[in-house]
Amino acid sequence: MKFTLSFTPTAKSALKELKEDSGLQKRYQAVKKALKFLSENPKHPSLQTHKYYSIKGPSGEQIFEAYAEDKTSAAYRIFFYYGPSRGVITIFAITPHP
Repeated sequence: MKFTLSFTPTAKSALKELKEDSGLQKRYQAVKKALKFLSENPKHPSLQTHKYYSIKGPSGEQIFEAYAEDKTSAAYRIFFYYGPSRGVITIFAITPHP
């Protein structure tokens, strides 16, 4: 099943900042590739998708974490939840791993 991606304002802003910063183009490409995989198959092996227990979505949704990068200092992660309707994934945040 292919999913439609929806972005919160925070996630949309983070993606825009990555795109516009010439020094972060490699990271932007990695995030863009991960988003493509996420829309096609959220369980794609390279995403290493797993539940994230520390936070919940705005209506109590279970949050998941997917890797955009790995084995990199401050590797980028994508946080998302399923919904608000069937076939939609909402991108909650795009951020470097602490």
